[in-house]
Order: sequence, then C-alpha cells, then structure tokens
Amino acid sequence: MNNSITAIVIALGLIVGGAFIGNGLEHFRMADRSIVIKGLAEQSVDSDYVTWPLTVRRAADSFQSVQESLAADRDKLVEFLHGLGFTRSEMEIRPLVVNDAYSREYASSNSPTRYSGSALVIVKSERVDAVASAALATDPLIAAGVQLDLGAGPQYTLRAFNDAKGPLLKAATENARAQATKFAAESGASLGGLKSANQGIIQITGTGGNRYDSASSREKRLRVVSTFVYYLE
Repeated sequence: MNNSITAIVIALGLIVGGAFIGNGLEHFRMADRSIVIKGLAEQSVDSDYVTWPLTVRRAADSFQSVQESLAADRDKLVEFLHGLGFTRSEMEIRPLVVNDAYSREYASSNSPTRYSGSALVIVKSERVDAVASAALATDPLIAAGVQLDLGAGPQYTLRAFNDAKGPLLKAATENARAQATKFAAESGASLGGLKSANQGIIQITGTGGNRYDSASSREKRLRVVSTFVYYLE
C-alpha cells in the first residue's frame, strides 16, 4: 500500500462566555478548573485492495441456448482478464445461473423470453491500479457480443486500516494538547494533567465526502474527532 499519508489537522471553533478564546475549546469548567478540548485530524489514504464483479447476461426461449451462450461469454471474459495479466488466483468464477420465467409463482405466459440467466466472475486483487485500468478497457468484450453488466464497478477497500489509524489518532491528540496549552497560557494558567479522553469514531469516506459511496473511491478520507479533558493549574 502506498503509505504516503498527508495529515491535515484542523482545530474546531469555540465560544466561552461569548468570547472567542482559542480553536478546539469546547467547555471551561469552573468547578474543577478543567477544559474540554476537541482535536480533529484528517488523512488521505490510498486503497490497497479491490473487488471487481463482472456479470454477463443472456435470455432466450431455449434453456440450452441460454446455458451455452453464458458459458461461451464467461470463457471470453476469463480470456479477456488473462490477457490483461490477471491470474486464475485473482478470479472467482461463479456457477452459471439460468431461470425459467414460467416456473415462478404467479408466472405469466406473456413473458417475452422464457429463460434468462447470468454468469459472474469476480476479480479480487491487491493490484488496485491494474484493476482500475482494466475497468476502462472493456470495449473489446462488448464488440465481441458479450452482454456485460458492470454494475457499480470496482469496489475499493482499505485493509491496512490499523496502519493508518495510529498516525491519525496521534495527530488528533497532538492538536488537542496544543490547543489546550494555548488556552492555558492565554488565561494565565498552566496546563495540568489529562483527566479523561475519548478517541472518537474514525469515519471513512470517498473523495466526495460521502461515506455511502466510499467503496467506489480509490482514495479514502479518514476523519476523527477526539475529545480530551485537561486540568488547569
């Protein structure tokens, strides 16, 4: 995995008694002279694994015709992937599926074709760049008559999440302490010990910032907001 991670640490805004005191401060507790600080950190990380499902479909009035066409299309698909350098170990070849429209419950005899089916080949690889390039080179399959359904395209994941987690939390911690130290100095106090900490939940999104479409994005955005409570002396 490319571990070139660029961390951007951003402090959260704060208001104390209606006055802007310092980035990151959430509360100032008079009772025990403590402050609650939020540290926010973000990182961009490249995906290190990809799953690419490719489905071929056929429909006809003959079961055998659908079955044979699907088998032939699946062979073309596997040959196409081999030609792009993918090995058999990077492919999961699923069994053919053929459905009879007339055998379904509440089936109608007006169906344009009685039989329909699909064949699925799933590419699973650590070669993220190779799959991304292959996903843009499927025209020869279409030209060969393969009825290809690409679905949502390659789905990218970050399996080395724990490798990125440590630096992200460290950045949030360092940012929060810097903000706490600044506030203490500006208020004429000194920063005491750490009373409590909550590392927060690390969010993973795509480059567009939407966590629901993060799987289709090769680059992941990791974001965490950690909360710390420090004593003032």
